[in-house]
Amino acid sequence: MLRLSKKKADYEVGERKRAIARVNASPGTGKVVINGLSLEVYGTELTRLMIMEPLTLAGETAKKLDFNANVHGGGIMGQASAIRQGIGKILSKHDKTLKKKFMDYDKTLLIADVRRTEPHKPGASGRGPRRHKQRSKR
Repeated sequence: MLRLSKKKADYEVGERKRAIARVNASPGTGKVVINGLSLEVYGTELTRLMIMEPLTLAGETAKKLDFNANVHGGGIMGQASAIRQGIGKILSKHDKTLKKKFMDYDKTLLIADVRRTEPHKPGASGRGPRRHKQRSKR
């Protein structure tokens, strides 16, 4: 089922809020490298588990590829979600049966979440976009 030739690498982009992850996949043994760091030392335990979700769901397909991710922008959780999405897109491209499996599990593995924060309105720059100044009745 693996469509990747020996020399060809695959490329996908994952996005979450302000974080953008560019993920390359090449034939290998299942290693994941993020910004030059191995997955075992990257981030916190929670972010590592998030990134490993598509790899765990894919099983043997993930063990035939090496992933190299370059991520910037956003916070640590947004970056982890972006990497996770990039890996999920690559895996679903290689094994068509994984697309339904990923969609049933969590659709953000394949589809970007388009929600963004609302811009602040004039006169309320420090309070947020819709919060009004507190008024006293007496």
